[in-house]
Amino acid sequence: MRKSDIDGKVLFRPMVLEDIERIVAIEEEAFATPWTAEAFRNELLNNMFARYVVMEWNDRIIGYGGMWIIMDEAHVTNIAVEADWRGKGLGERLMDQLQRRAVYYGAAKMTLEVRASNMIAQGLYGKLGFEPSGIRPAYYSDNQEDAIIMWAELTGGIQNNDEVEAEDQGL
Repeated sequence: MRKSDIDGKVLFRPMVLEDIERIVAIEEEAFATPWTAEAFRNELLNNMFARYVVMEWNDRIIGYGGMWIIMDEAHVTNIAVEADWRGKGLGERLMDQLQRRAVYYGAAKMTLEVRASNMIAQGLYGKLGFEPSGIRPAYYSDNQEDAIIMWAELTGGIQNNDEVEAEDQGL
């Protein structure tokens, strides 16, 4: 499927408990040390700082992202796009959605960690205003790889928070 075939058909909405089975399938496909269903359930039910969004195409979840909003900071916990849908600009759209929602919830800046070897993700994050600010040595438990800490200011260029409010209220 071409990128132009996707435009306008992708929807974003808050993650709900019924999404977890599909989210875990994407998580297991995307990561060497995936989160469990129980971890996502705990985030949705017990973490007052957590905000998760799913990305759908034709009623199928094809990606998701999550973050914690603490004071004026958003910390991206995870983001993934199903393998068959990668390379079509959807990761950028999903990150843009997280950034807009972060602003809506009061964040002025956003941080994340990314594998030092994941140059594709680092390039995407750089395109979205993230800059490297440090290293977490041996951050990833599967191979002790370092994580690059990246930060972005969220003060400009993110608009249309009415859409976020409408989605979160189910309108």
